[in-house]
Amino acid sequence: MTEPRALAALRSDDPALVARAEAWLWRTWCHAGVEAIDELMRRGVAAMERGELGPAETLFAEMIGRAPDFAEGWNKRATVRYLREDYAGSIDDCREVLGRKPHHFGALAGQGLCHMARGEFDEAAELFRRALEVHPRLAAVRRNLRAAISEMVRYN
Repeated sequence: MTEPRALAALRSDDPALVARAEAWLWRTWCHAGVEAIDELMRRGVAAMERGELGPAETLFAEMIGRAPDFAEGWNKRATVRYLREDYAGSIDDCREVLGRKPHHFGALAGQGLCHMARGEFDEAAELFRRALEVHPRLAAVRRNLRAAISEMVRYN
């Protein structure tokens, strides 16, 4: 499979094909192919899973410093920053991801969540729409889009 084929498969009517394509994309995105960087990824994800967000952020920052073109380093740090409620930092990192991988539905959705948390519902809705254009079967993103639109209506 190639990334363009996997991205196209996300829009398929075949749920099994969509699931395989999504899993393939995540495996590919999370693998730098350089052992030292992949080791930082493993250690950072393990720290995140243990709830050790400070050390995880440090590991992902080191990964970014050593491999700035590796989009998933930015994406993982964006996730940690979101969990730490550093929404501005997470948005900045999501923008870095999207500059490298414009169809990264995880970064699109994650940046949308940051804007939701900041009460920026128009921005959130736009990012959720973009994520759904890439991966229409993301039910949580569809719910988040409805919530963002509801908030926009409420405040306008």
